[in-house]
Amino acid sequence: MKLNKFLIILPLACIAMGFIQNKSFDVIITPGTKVEKLADGFLFTEGPVADAKGNVYFTDQPNDRIMIWELSGKLTTFMKPSGRSNGMAFDKEGNLWTCADEKNELWCIAPDKKVTIIPSKYLGKNLNGPNDLWIDPDGGVYFTDPYYKRSWWDHNTMPQDLQAVYYLKPDHKTIIRVIDDLIQPNGIVGTPDGKTIFIADIAGNKTWSYTIGKDGTLANKKLFCELGSDGMTIDVQGNLYLTGKGVSIYDKNGIFIGNISIPESWTANVCFGGNDMKNLFITASTGLYKIRTNIKGAY
Repeated sequence: MKLNKFLIILPLACIAMGFIQNKSFDVIITPGTKVEKLADGFLFTEGPVADAKGNVYFTDQPNDRIMIWELSGKLTTFMKPSGRSNGMAFDKEGNLWTCADEKNELWCIAPDKKVTIIPSKYLGKNLNGPNDLWIDPDGGVYFTDPYYKRSWWDHNTMPQDLQAVYYLKPDHKTIIRVIDDLIQPNGIVGTPDGKTIFIADIAGNKTWSYTIGKDGTLANKKLFCELGSDGMTIDVQGNLYLTGKGVSIYDKNGIFIGNISIPESWTANVCFGGNDMKNLFITASTGLYKIRTNIKGAY
């Protein structure tokens, strides 16, 4: 597909749009570095995640498929149908976990493409629609469960009493509710050491941090920044990358660093990939984008 390139927002443009870009931005992304459009023609891209080699998997949810952007630059279809998969993550065994919201399930897809459907109910009721997930070092799965009415559903009411965050314990049999006081939780990511997790309340336009307990419960809720997010990722220095209007970067203390402009109406999610994990891949509506960074990504 044709390769197009777009400039990062310049400082004056940032100020005009209400953003302030500080000097740390130049440390993360070299001035003059351009965003590359890798592929287009999708209906809505989501859920990017890199495998152990750095190939990037992402979903085209309305078309019910999971795609792969290979290191060679080749674009292929990994799975279709895909349970209307949305957010995704790889575990240590190389299984691809997805939020398959066609039937409001979690899927675990083995390297040979064998699908295991995880029992996905809470208090005997269906989930609203698992949206995004993060896998902790012990193999437990945290996932957000907002309610977005899908055209492929035959129900019109929210199955659960509220929009919450859940934890699938490492036995992959038990689901507990860990957060119940957000308006509409969406993006989620944790630190590689498994001590802290970040959860975006997209409707409340805030992102919160929590301390992770040994039993998977969350405590010490703290406001990280005054911005919600559809999807997010983190680099090895603790900088957080939030999505919505482009990609907004915050340092580990919640201080705004800068914004990467993407020429689409909505930026849904991000991940790091490539053979050195220094390429930020961005799923934004109809396209897949990439920009080179100076800092390695954690995921």
